[in-house]
Amino acid sequence: MEAEHIYRHFCMTARALEVVGERWSLLIVRDLLLGPRRFTDLMRSLAEITPSRLTSRLRRLEAAGVIVREPPERGREVWYRLTDAGLALGPTIDALTLWGIEHARQQPVEDEPVPSESAMIGTKVWLSRFGPPPPDGLIWVWRFPGDDDFTLRAENGTWELSRGGDEGAAVAVDATRRAWATFLTSPRERRRLPTGEIGLEGSKREVRRFAKAFAAKPAV
Repeated sequence: MEAEHIYRHFCMTARALEVVGERWSLLIVRDLLLGPRRFTDLMRSLAEITPSRLTSRLRRLEAAGVIVREPPERGREVWYRLTDAGLALGPTIDALTLWGIEHARQQPVEDEPVPSESAMIGTKVWLSRFGPPPPDGLIWVWRFPGDDDFTLRAENGTWELSRGGDEGAAVAVDATRRAWATFLTSPRERRRLPTGEIGLEGSKREVRRFAKAFAAKPAV
């Protein structure tokens, strides 16, 4: 993995930033952590990026060994996926997300797109840092209208995030991406679940467990 040296001194942090420190690069990695995506998928989730800029970043990441292209099984669009080197950036994404939660937390502003990937990675990171240890096998599913479903599954005391639903979910969340992101970035003392914008499907016991995990009081 080689890159043009931008920082004119030896430092492995600087070397890493030369590979993934450009604008958009780590966000591309973020969106590929949950599995391969097409160019059009990345254009949609990375709001405001131009096609030429995305093409440039993908080429740089591919040249650095962070991503690879997979030929399409049908049609013309290729798929991009992370290599082992790219997947190793997962803890870095989580750490940056946690830093944002603790030091740069702000609710979505008006007309600001809310990518589902960022909302769900934030959810996993929040639960991992502030929530109670989950029992193994616990499954929660988020269903965003017009988007993919997402599943959080507890394994070995930690949360694993994946794209797609699961029929064995103890609780299913029905909400828009904006409504969920707004809840997740709200002060804990103001949190209530369920709400008019966030529906919870599950037994009373499991819904209470879910609300408690997010430090939310039962809705009156």
